[in-house]
Amino acid sequence: MKIMLKNNDLGIMILRVALGMLMLLHGIAKIKHGTGFIEGVFEQNGLPKFLAYLVYLGEIIAPLMLIVGFRTRLASILLGGTMVVVVITAAMDKIGKLTEVGAWALEVQALFFFGALALFFTGGGKFAASTKNNWD
Repeated sequence: MKIMLKNNDLGIMILRVALGMLMLLHGIAKIKHGTGFIEGVFEQNGLPKFLAYLVYLGEIIAPLMLIVGFRTRLASILLGGTMVVVVITAAMDKIGKLTEVGAWALEVQALFFFGALALFFTGGGKFAASTKNNWD
C-alpha cells in the first residue's frame, strides 16, 4: 500500500525521463537523416540555414539533460523554445486545426511544450543528478 502514497519527486522523474526519451528519438532521427528539411524550412522563413543545427541542442542535448536530471529547468527552456520555433516556422497553419481522429494538429508539439513548462516550474525533483542549482 505504500506505493499508493503521494510521491511528487517520482512523478517529476517519470515526466523528465518520458519527455526526454520521446524528444531524443526526434534528435536521433536528425542525426541519422540530417537537418536538410529544417534548413529548407528556415530558408523559406528568411532565416539562415545554419540555425538548423540548433535542433541538436533542443532535440539531443536538452533531452539528455532531462533524462539524467542535470539543470532540468535550463533543459526545459531549451526544449520549450524548440517547440515554439517548430510551431512558428513549420506549423502555424495547424494552430486551429484538428486531425481526422479529432486530435489537435499540434498535439505533440503542445505536449512537449507544456511538459517542458511544467518541468521549468517544478525543477528536476530529488531523483535528479543535480538538485542544488537554481537551474535544477
